[in-house]
Amino acid sequence: MNGLIVTVFFIAMLLVGAYSARKIKGPDSFFVADRAGSGFLITGSLLATILGGSSTIGLAGLGYQKGLVGAWWLLVGSAGLLLLAFWMARKVREYAVYTLPGILEKQYGGKSTRVVASLVIATAWFGIIAGQIIAAGKILAALWPGHLEAFMVLAAAVFILYTVLGGQYSILRTDVVQSLIIFAGILLTFFLGSTAAGGWEKMTAALPAGFFDFPTSSAFSSTDLLTFLLFVGAAYLVGPDIYSRILSSRNPGVARRALVTAALFLVPAAFLLTLIGMTARILLPEIPPESAFPALVLHTLPQGLNGIVLAALLAAVMSSADTCLLTTGTILTVDVLQPLFGFPVKEKAVLRVSRIVVIAVGILSLLIALKMKGVIASLLLGYTVYSGGLIVPVILGFYADRLKFNHVGVMTALIGGGGASLFLKLGNHGDLLLLTFPLSAALLFAGSWGYRFAVSRRAQKRWSFREAEE
Repeated sequence: MNGLIVTVFFIAMLLVGAYSARKIKGPDSFFVADRAGSGFLITGSLLATILGGSSTIGLAGLGYQKGLVGAWWLLVGSAGLLLLAFWMARKVREYAVYTLPGILEKQYGGKSTRVVASLVIATAWFGIIAGQIIAAGKILAALWPGHLEAFMVLAAAVFILYTVLGGQYSILRTDVVQSLIIFAGILLTFFLGSTAAGGWEKMTAALPAGFFDFPTSSAFSSTDLLTFLLFVGAAYLVGPDIYSRILSSRNPGVARRALVTAALFLVPAAFLLTLIGMTARILLPEIPPESAFPALVLHTLPQGLNGIVLAALLAAVMSSADTCLLTTGTILTVDVLQPLFGFPVKEKAVLRVSRIVVIAVGILSLLIALKMKGVIASLLLGYTVYSGGLIVPVILGFYADRLKFNHVGVMTALIGGGGASLFLKLGNHGDLLLLTFPLSAALLFAGSWGYRFAVSRRAQKRWSFREAEE
């Protein structure tokens, strides 16, 4: 029965992709759904994108390991969305570009800005897509243990194919339905799971001391919270996947309302998912933490219904994966290949190259997923590189003219901040990661002002040489 449900789900996703392919007339259709997204569509798509592997498999795993403080993984995202809605959403939508690197070029100037920003984003987002692939594989492996790698390949193949076919239209349409289903699945799993665990009092007695501590605990310090705020929450404030939703909206007002609505829905979702992980800790104490959600579904829900909830969970994970996949493919096509190689700007040529790049990004992300096999580890690697390189330049870019920043400064900050984050993360120097933000800001100022000083000196020498000749 469960196998039939999952098979029907995969076929339905592919059919949506094939149907949406008829709407694709050119790059505007493929990348931003002709900028016609309604508030309902954008809100649903934001929720489905966010409630993916990090917020289901990963967040329930944090609840299983650390208790209620695990909710911060999603709560910092809600805070980031609210800040984005009231501070930057209108400015982002009014740029009317396809990608975040396109926004950076508008802010700082120079095609090289787009290229460097795109490479930093792509480096980070490969890890984030990989995290979603791992999560999808773990959901399927809960139904049929012992085949994790094969299920990762299967899930990746399906969402790569329907993304290639239908682009942003395909994603927006599937996301709305998937967001409704996943919320129903979360509520059902929480109520049945907590009932099976004996209710709140028995859970409090059965769990280790400190599992209900909040906002910090012995397993989650204030430094951990600050790290989450800066490296995870900031990725919502300045996220290429979130920005793709803003750029697909009908107008800035629609974008702002959708961001606020999505942020409010994320708060109860954060606590429900964390409590699901804590419930699994009581009922299933021997399982791996990141198997908490799917294992609890199988343990507490009746046959058939558990397959539907797991399909909903799979849908949420793949909604995040397809958005990140299309975003990365778009960035590499529009902001790297086109400026570097100058291939024809004909719409059919851009579409053809974009689809090839999406396939390549999907395959490389799958290879990373097969190597890492940990959802939170993969996502944190991506978020760390991204936040260290992009957050400061994008935010300060809205004031680039006032602060006299230029393309040399932003490239210095992108490379230095992102490179330092990657070096520290891979070198297990997590205690130093917070230093990448002031480093990125310092490099932005130093690179910009150094370049202006060099240009000024060169101009002075040229002027002195002319005076001497006269």
